[in-house]
Amino acid sequence: MVRITVERAHTLGKDGARAKAEKLANKLKEQYGLEPSWSGDTLNLKRSGVKGTVLVADDSLRIDVELGLLMSAMSGTIKSEIEKALDKALA
Repeated sequence: MVRITVERAHTLGKDGARAKAEKLANKLKEQYGLEPSWSGDTLNLKRSGVKGTVLVADDSLRIDVELGLLMSAMSGTIKSEIEKALDKALA
């Protein structure tokens, strides 16, 4: 199992960051089949071979992802895609 963590600071406030996380989750659902669900300020994402969370704070967003065995081989590409998507979402 491979773990990926990406964190970015923001100045959107918690509500603004939560809206951006929601938009990002919808995109991930459409493109990769990840099922989003909220638990407080944490957005849980799940599909076969992948599970992750997006923790929304007042001044940062942190994405933690665990990849199953089959997805582990693509961890570098997946991390790069997460970084790009997060940077674009916060822009």
